[in-house]
Amino acid sequence: MDKIRIYDVLGVHISAVDPERAAMNMCELVKERAKGYVCVAPVSTIVDAKKDPGYCEVVNAAAMVTPDGAPVAWLGLVKGFKEVRRTYGPEMMLRVCNAGQALGIRHFFYGATEAVCAKLVERLTGRFPGILVVGVYAPPFTPKASLLTPEVARMINEAKPDIVWVGLGAPKQDIWMALNRSALDAPVLVGIGAAFDFHAGVKPQAPQWMGRAGLEWLFRLCSEPHRLWKRYLIGNTLFIYWIIVDAIATCFMRRSRIDR
Repeated sequence: MDKIRIYDVLGVHISAVDPERAAMNMCELVKERAKGYVCVAPVSTIVDAKKDPGYCEVVNAAAMVTPDGAPVAWLGLVKGFKEVRRTYGPEMMLRVCNAGQALGIRHFFYGATEAVCAKLVERLTGRFPGILVVGVYAPPFTPKASLLTPEVARMINEAKPDIVWVGLGAPKQDIWMALNRSALDAPVLVGIGAAFDFHAGVKPQAPQWMGRAGLEWLFRLCSEPHRLWKRYLIGNTLFIYWIIVDAIATCFMRRSRIDR
């Protein structure tokens, strides 16, 4: 497989992938057995990383950072990366579950609640009869990412998963993966956001046309206004502002080089 190219969005290193390429790369990471983690990057992740250099380092240390948000993918196209397409985390998860049936990939789900995890496994096994789900764990809620207890780490390792899907929400899930990467034997950890809730059927997903048009944020804002208004109204505004500032700075730098 050709090496995946990288482009920069406000300091975050985004992998120039489409959904199929991202799923194939994750399967390759499993085959290689090299420990890594995968982050999905909507606009909110870019904004959080811009605000917090430490979090930016966590995201940039990932084996792959997918362009989960349409604007993040559009910027890749503008920068000349013609192969990039929006790589929506929940869709990527389904592609890997489907491909993993033939490859014998073993899945572990960490996050959400016991009820959500049970419904998630029920739906995935109904959709993908050959899927190998080797365990689930719904951790008690904590406001910040924390180290696994030895008992939980042992439980996950004894299940021998190839992929641990982590549904804690960003930035918490990304920091959790960085903190616990060395304690887990699974070759791949994936921070997958609200995919557990979507695929369990406990939260509605935006229509595909809204995702393609870059309007999923509006659908989710209308679905959960009290929880998400800061992320989307303030965060999206900051993203647009920083992109404009970055574009102006880039133009000035190019002009100064020409003048020399």
